[in-house]
Amino acid sequence: MSGSLPASILVGAAAAAVATGVRWADRRGRLPGGGERWVRRNHLGREVTLIEGVALGAGMGLPLLAVDPPAAGAVLLAGTAGALDDLGGRPDVKGLRGHLGALRRGEVTTGVVKIAVLCGAGLASAVALDRHTGLRAATLAAAGLVAGGANLANLLDLRPGRALKVGLLVAVPLAARRASAAGALGATAVLLPDDLRGRTMLGDTGANALGAALGVAAARSLSPSGRWSWLGVVLALTLVSERVSFTRVIESTPVLRELDRWGRP
Repeated sequence: MSGSLPASILVGAAAAAVATGVRWADRRGRLPGGGERWVRRNHLGREVTLIEGVALGAGMGLPLLAVDPPAAGAVLLAGTAGALDDLGGRPDVKGLRGHLGALRRGEVTTGVVKIAVLCGAGLASAVALDRHTGLRAATLAAAGLVAGGANLANLLDLRPGRALKVGLLVAVPLAARRASAAGALGATAVLLPDDLRGRTMLGDTGANALGAALGVAAARSLSPSGRWSWLGVVLALTLVSERVSFTRVIESTPVLRELDRWGRP
């Protein structure tokens, strides 16, 4: 079920409620394993918590179980793969090139495992999406949108609020008919203020889940040719990020710089 307007409203509200519940549990020290293991330092060297990512992934994924199981599976798998990298990843190996380089040396990093899980989640959700249509070539494009979207969202999570703002731009036109986009809106509404203030951060857990949710919504909404076109954009941005800093481009472009800084103290 891709999501009618009433279903989307319910999913958005439920996503906001779940995200609020996870944040409440963290602030009271009631999360399994404790919150300290999720503490990291941001680009300014300040301590932030990655529990926002857990709240976003759970907020989007759990309500989707009732209305769109394939989307729920993609979101929850992407978030779990991100959590594996957040909790056990090597800080000295970064980016697609870094992880694939490690694999060529015989090292299986958590990033390599995450890439495999994202590809699997994208393919499984795309096959479920197209099971009645026979769009087999376009199914591969849909899988790429889910996996590539998850990775691209992670590449944007380098400054407070950046990934969530881009997520909102993608989710707003899709939310009325796509439950996964509605869930992204609901959870983001709860979590964006603390992200903008630099108190919390998505981490791989939240960014991967966000990108997967929006990738599913986009794949459901696009024509076969549209899927391939947008997959090309996602892949191009991913490849460019290996050599060009998104932050440097944004800071050197006045309009993008102002949008990026909007809402921060």
